[in-house]
Amino acid sequence: MSMNRRKFLAGGLAGGLGGGALLTNAYGQSDRVGSRYARLDEVLARPVFKQELFKDPVIIESVELLKKDRSFLCRVRSTDGAEGISVAHNTISLLYPIFVNRLQRFFVGQDARRMDRLLEKALEFALNFRLGGLGIGIPLATVEFALLDMLGRIAGKPVGQLLGEVHNTHIPVYQATEWREKPVEESVALIKGAVERSGAPAVKIKVGALMFMTKDLDARGPAGRTEAIIPLIRETFGPDMALYADANGYYRDPKEAIRVGKLLQKYDYRYFEEPVYFDWLDGTKEVTDALSIPIAGGEQQHSMYSFRWLLANDGLDVVQPDHYYFGGLIRSIKAARMGEVLGKKCIPHLSGGFGYIYMLHLVSLMPNAGDHIEFKGYEDLPIECKTSSLRLKDGKIKVPTGPGIGVDIDPDWVKKYTRVENV
Repeated sequence: MSMNRRKFLAGGLAGGLGGGALLTNAYGQSDRVGSRYARLDEVLARPVFKQELFKDPVIIESVELLKKDRSFLCRVRSTDGAEGISVAHNTISLLYPIFVNRLQRFFVGQDARRMDRLLEKALEFALNFRLGGLGIGIPLATVEFALLDMLGRIAGKPVGQLLGEVHNTHIPVYQATEWREKPVEESVALIKGAVERSGAPAVKIKVGALMFMTKDLDARGPAGRTEAIIPLIRETFGPDMALYADANGYYRDPKEAIRVGKLLQKYDYRYFEEPVYFDWLDGTKEVTDALSIPIAGGEQQHSMYSFRWLLANDGLDVVQPDHYYFGGLIRSIKAARMGEVLGKKCIPHLSGGFGYIYMLHLVSLMPNAGDHIEFKGYEDLPIECKTSSLRLKDGKIKVPTGPGIGVDIDPDWVKKYTRVENV
């Protein structure tokens, strides 16, 4: 069945924000857009973390970054001896000075029960907001994940129950794929093999060309590649397979993105992700307005207000915060909630590795989760999970229900890591 954007929006916004004459206020906004901003601001004002679950303060005694080769862990401890551990995104190998110089000293001595305010203040502290994007997002998320693990273990509850109501216990996924640099036929064979190995019931492909793997100033990729792979993927997987497409912001002209989007519509793809550069907000909206296929985006966004603008102005249909890049689960939940109140889906971006564990908890909280959530494979760490196999079964992964993250890393393995000191 074709995923028609206008039908999708009509269903999601029925009775709330549709129809009627559009009057303009003193700020040049229509009444409808203004009312959307008001609803989004109400969402942003709502707390996420359930502080009421904790009667007594949980004072953070230590925040450590641990390193083994190119792998990093974060370990936090409370003054009462509780402990939590998180697995950092591999990009922290570039960002660890920000962690040890700008975040550690902020969190030590704070009451972890004030998680919402802690994350806001951490972005203000030492002008951390100037670091922007992944620079502060990944270190901040790394601390947050460890604190939530510790707090969940104290409360005897999984992370999801600390942050909201659990709506989804088994998460359906799509297989994310790459191979833009390969010839079309080779790419299709690799994509087909990846889907067969994972057993995922859906797949996302890349359209456009490579930007990040070449120093060629004028690299555009093989002519006609996108036009060839879009129909070939549909032919390969058949009419019933859920297909998604991602341009990674490749198109610098909305008209070119619109042309590709119309081809995706023709072959019944479910959404078109990041058709133009991520912070080109009005360019994204131009593409959205011109197409019926839902437009997805947000993996690169670090500003809550960018999401707010895109949602209030109907620039996105699918919200895609990345819980590492965006600075953690709590900030990502706020973005998802903004989408929910306006009838939009949320399909978080997954940047790989251990992040799929955190993704499971994040999506468990979303009444507006998409039909399939991004999946890139498993992390090769010695872990134990007593409540989930953490593997795909019938196209879904069961959310862990143990306390905290619900996953234990082999303590003997953790001992192989050494503390990263101030640099």
